[in-house]
Amino acid sequence: MQIGMVGLGRMGANMVRRLMKFQHECVVYDRGAESVKAMEKEGAKGASSLADLVEKLAAPKVIWLMVPAGEATEGTVVALSKLLPKGSTIIDGGNSFYKDDVRRSHALEPSGIQYIDVGTSGGVWGLERGYCLMLGGPKDAVARLDPIFKTLAPGMGNIPPSPGRTGQGTAEQGYLYCGPSGAGHFVKMIHNGIEYGVMQAYAEGFDILRGANSDKLPHGLTYDLNLADIAELWRRGSVVSSWLLDLTAQALATDGKLDSYTGFVEDSGEGRWTIAAALEEGVSAEVLSTALFTRFRSRIEHSFAEKVLSAMRKGFGGHVERPPEAKVHPG
Repeated sequence: MQIGMVGLGRMGANMVRRLMKFQHECVVYDRGAESVKAMEKEGAKGASSLADLVEKLAAPKVIWLMVPAGEATEGTVVALSKLLPKGSTIIDGGNSFYKDDVRRSHALEPSGIQYIDVGTSGGVWGLERGYCLMLGGPKDAVARLDPIFKTLAPGMGNIPPSPGRTGQGTAEQGYLYCGPSGAGHFVKMIHNGIEYGVMQAYAEGFDILRGANSDKLPHGLTYDLNLADIAELWRRGSVVSSWLLDLTAQALATDGKLDSYTGFVEDSGEGRWTIAAALEEGVSAEVLSTALFTRFRSRIEHSFAEKVLSAMRKGFGGHVERPPEAKVHPG
């Protein structure tokens, strides 16, 4: 299939590469001309503007956005709505707020443009591993573009279906139609909220292990533990094994004390939205709330646990800590 891609950052460029690897035709645009030229050298068709991108796509035109959530996505959707003909489809694969998806979908209806929201998980490793995709929007539009989603998703791999599942759907392939507009990003929002909690549990656990040799502890009850070895151990047969643990083990193997991290941990918005959803639903979310507030605290004072969090964020998403001079502390 042919598809346009707007945004050639860490994930957008790799998604284009994965699509081209499986013979999809990609027309690409980014505000940085050098990024477009780089993808052209790899086989993509470059565009010099959004208008040029739309012009180079055959009908029905399909454009995937991988730009920052908020104003960047909003502005791009509005601009494309004035350029795309009836029957086109806009796919937002960023981390947009699900209520914005619902609003945009309704706003595009009079123009005959369909809007699909796709929660995308996979980070900088998606080119090789594939991307876990959570889809929302018109069911017919999602079905029509199934070849795109199937290509980007990880596929079955060597993971068998869960015992007790009957039949087989797309979930086993790593992508799922979750429901109408906003459903995809809603599921991804909760996914990221859970991610905050899991990361926090690992971070606190390794901080306690590190503190086991504190001189404040009674004689004979201290342990000088090798955190890199413990992380490696837990990767093998432990019930707490996971990809996040893999990334933690990798970070500790190359920087045992995590001295290259300060422990200043950003949040990208989904954690806040998850807590807001819990409040609206009247659902208790103590662990996820604490994980979010701990990230706020990390920007004032840092602990080893926050260094572990920073290492995981860099591992899965390429998130780099702010330079020290740019950090803001309360006066």
